[in-house]
Amino acid sequence: MKQSQLFTKTRHEIPTDEVAKNAQLLVRAGYIHKEVAGAYSFLPLGLRVLSKINNIIREEMNSAGGQEIYMTALQNPETWQATGRWDDKVVDNWFKSELKAGGQVGFGFTHEEPLTALVKHHISSYRDLPVFIYQIQTKFRNEMRAKSGLLRGREFLMKDLYSFSRGEAEHQIFYDKMKEVYNRVYERLGIGEKTFITFSSGGSFAKFSHEFQTIMPSGEDSIYVDYDKKLAVNEEVYTDEVLSNIGLDKNKMQKVNAAEVGNIFTLGTKFSKPLDLVYTDEKGATHPIFMGSYGIGLSRIMGVIVELFADDGGIVWPESVAPFKVHLLSLDGGDDELQKEAEEFYISLCKRGVEVLFDDRRDISAGEKFSDADLIGIPWRVVMSKRSREAGGVEVKARNGAESTVMSIEEVLNKFNS
Repeated sequence: MKQSQLFTKTRHEIPTDEVAKNAQLLVRAGYIHKEVAGAYSFLPLGLRVLSKINNIIREEMNSAGGQEIYMTALQNPETWQATGRWDDKVVDNWFKSELKAGGQVGFGFTHEEPLTALVKHHISSYRDLPVFIYQIQTKFRNEMRAKSGLLRGREFLMKDLYSFSRGEAEHQIFYDKMKEVYNRVYERLGIGEKTFITFSSGGSFAKFSHEFQTIMPSGEDSIYVDYDKKLAVNEEVYTDEVLSNIGLDKNKMQKVNAAEVGNIFTLGTKFSKPLDLVYTDEKGATHPIFMGSYGIGLSRIMGVIVELFADDGGIVWPESVAPFKVHLLSLDGGDDELQKEAEEFYISLCKRGVEVLFDDRRDISAGEKFSDADLIGIPWRVVMSKRSREAGGVEVKARNGAESTVMSIEEVLNKFNS
């Protein structure tokens, strides 16, 4: 893509209505636009990042046996009344609206109830189980405070998968598998080294649930980490009894700030019983279906990546989620021939399948181009200038690298050949 055709522009000033680093940088770099507190539009660069996060998660959910659907955001109150969660005293972050024809409708903050009601139409026998259903969809939560940018939104993109099993033993096999799948997701997203399985409160049907927490100074959660075992415990359940139960030594635990980037829960029959979701076994007896829930906040992860890797110059994207792999800068200095060479180089990269943002703007100084490139944060910067041509090629530099290297055009094409 040519940067001269990108309708978004970078901003030098920090937005005064943003206090979170992730929102400040993403707004300045032209990735997102704030509509209201806690709700952001994703602009061309931002949508490319979000789509790559989306695709990584989708691939891993599919490989684990997940089947993707897309459910409505509008919620039927009757479904939620069956479990008591329509009551604002039970769930205090509903967005609700009055219908013109009378009655109310809610905007989904999660989907256990409606999916449980849906699968009743398709699952009835032990032969139908187990099944694993997920969606990637916008959620709405009426948060009291929404000052953390993409880390805590009132409208956000979430992957929520639900497992339906014949019993606890069958459920546990998939639950344990999802721990591995989630770890693989975070590795592919570039945050695996900083992300830890974290023991948390399990509720009614399990001793523990598991969160996936990414360590970072601005994280709003406190966890205790054993770096050798790559396990952590949420502060809310950090007791000697819990540590003993899971085989962790208090002397090896370090307290750190972290941001939750995913969670998995054993739901048991909490939703299947009130909504009468049952299956018939080989002998004709009926049993409530045993359920689990597995969530990842996609837009939240985008904010976490920015917070985790940004430097004084701006955003630093891991290659796996960056909007483009290469940021090509033409510093032609008014030399039409050099600009033509840069255009031809850009076309050659595109033909090789390399994702390139080409800064072809001729009314911008070199300093401004470098500043924009740092702010936008594409992993590789390639500069074509009179100086680089005299040195025998182009300058190549990693976004988080200290030094650039002069390489020939052919070497660069081979380096980034996809």
